Amino acid sequence: MSENIKPLNSEPIDAVILWVDGSDAALSEKRERFLAQEKLSVAHPGALPLRFASSNEIRYSVLSILTFAPFVRNIYIVTDNQDPGLHHEVGVRFPEKAGCLKIVDHREIFREYEEYLPTFNSSSIQTMIWRIKGLSENFIYFNDDMILIRDTVVEDWFIGGLPVIRGKWLLPPVRKIAGNSLKLLVNRHIRGNKEFRPKISFYIRQWHTSLLLRKRWRYFFHCHTAHAMRISTLEDYFTANDKLLRKTISYRFRDAEQLIITSLAYHLEIQNGTAHLARLNLGYLHPWYSEARLNRRINRCTKDRRINSVCVQSVEMMGAGQREKIFRWLDNVLKLNNEN
Repeated sequence: MSENIKPLNSEPIDAVILWVDGSDAALSEKRERFLAQEKLSVAHPGALPLRFASSNEIRYSVLSILTFAPFVRNIYIVTDNQDPGLHHEVGVRFPEKAGCLKIVDHREIFREYEEYLPTFNSSSIQTMIWRIKGLSENFIYFNDDMILIRDTVVEDWFIGGLPVIRGKWLLPPVRKIAGNSLKLLVNRHIRGNKEFRPKISFYIRQWHTSLLLRKRWRYFFHCHTAHAMRISTLEDYFTANDKLLRKTISYRFRDAEQLIITSLAYHLEIQNGTAHLARLNLGYLHPWYSEARLNRRINRCTKDRRINSVCVQSVEMMGAGQREKIFRWLDNVLKLNNEN
């Protein structure tokens, strides 16, 4: 199935970032057309406009990788006929890395599965990233809102060629499942909103993914962080489970029934005895923090040397003051105000 390069453990590590510019008129028109075709509204949990918004977080994500993970060979940006336009800045700030940015269109990773395009579903796209041509066997997957803030070394991601996976063991999310069932009952059968769908739970989806590998009584939960992954682990699994692959990528918009590829990769590595388990080492910056709490979060991320990255979620929901504060802090962390 794959045309990828599978180097020895001593060979390079690549990074992969998913990105979309939801303000692009052509993409918006296409998304609305397929929403209508599938009889879905923008209120569908997987079609909310916020899910496709971009506030140039990818610039910080790319520059942070180049600054704090200099061992990364190439950065592959996976997108739908778009380009964040970072080539020039990367060439100016990191001339030795000029040419390291590679734009990968959905059509490349969905080759032989073109009937599932277009897709507006990051879960479907994530499921196919291991099919990027030329991608290294060991790679690090980022969302565009994941930003490194401290130096990292190869061993923070891979030890002896095996991935370091960060998270914690949890019991099945019974309370969240019960809560969703109650919301469905109230909204569909009491309030008469037959189209109601509860918010798609990150916890429930990870647990459902672990069930594929018969992890019934506990699951290894991960947060919104960068993930060390291996092509061979995913390729071997999906070669034997092509029907499941097709089912997963068949949803054009995110759906609660989909597996999460990062959770699948983690549980496969654990099952195979090929993972190094480690604690989480990230910070979150959310739009609903008070000014005081945001200040405390930024201060902790600045001082706590165990925190190597931050996830800046839903920047477009933040007030102008919050955005300015976070971006000013990141500019300082990445030394972007320095003249080159």
